[in-house]
Amino acid sequence: MIVVHHLNNSRSQRVLWLLEELELPYEIRRYQRQATMLAPEALKKVHPLGKAPVISDGDRVVAESGAILDYLAGRYDSQQRLTPQSEEEKLQCRYWLHYAEGSLMPLVVMRLIFSRMGKPPVPWLLRPVGAAFGNGVRKGFIDKQLATHRQFIEQHLTRNPWFAGQRLTLADVQMSFPIQGLAARGGLDNMPATQAWLVKVMRRPAWQRAIQQGGEVDLATE
Repeated sequence: MIVVHHLNNSRSQRVLWLLEELELPYEIRRYQRQATMLAPEALKKVHPLGKAPVISDGDRVVAESGAILDYLAGRYDSQQRLTPQSEEEKLQCRYWLHYAEGSLMPLVVMRLIFSRMGKPPVPWLLRPVGAAFGNGVRKGFIDKQLATHRQFIEQHLTRNPWFAGQRLTLADVQMSFPIQGLAARGGLDNMPATQAWLVKVMRRPAWQRAIQQGGEVDLATE
C-alpha cells in the first residue's frame, strides 16, 4: 500500500492528485504545520529532512515532488495515462517537471518570505525595518523576475493546451502547485491562458477527489 505522508498546505497535494488520476489505492498519514509553518518533528521519522511530500511504498521511501511523481508514473502508469507520447512532448514534460521547483518555486517562496519580514516571528521592534527591507527586495528584484516567468508561462500555454503539449502529463501535476501559489497572491492578472489551464485542472474529477482527501490548500499563507 502506498502511504502519503501528507502535510497540510504543502506540495504533497499534487501527489494525491496524481494518485487519483492513476486510480491507485493509497493511505494518508496526516501531519500539521507548527506555528512557525515548519513541518513537525514526526516527519523526520519518515525521512531525515522531515519535509513533505514523502511517500512510503512497502519498504521504499521516496521524497521530493518530481522524484515521487516520476516514480509513481514509472511504476504504476501501465496505461500511460500521463505519459507523453512524442519525443518533443517527453522533452517538454521533463523540462517543466524540473522548472517548477528549480526556477519558479524559489521565487514564489522568496516573495512570501520577504513579504512577511514585517510580521511575526520577527521581533516587533524590527518589524518596520524588516517590512521596508522586504518590500524593497520584493519590488526591486523578485517581482521583476516573476514578471518574466509569468510572461514565459503564459506564452507557452497560449500555444499549448497542456504543459507538455496536447495531453495531461506529469508536467501539469508538477506545475499545479506553483501556479496555485501565483494565483493565490494575485499573480495571474493578464494571464488568460494560464487562468484557463488552472480552471481546467481544478474541474478534473481526480483533482476534486484529491482535495476531498487532502483538504483545501491555502497558498496565500503557505
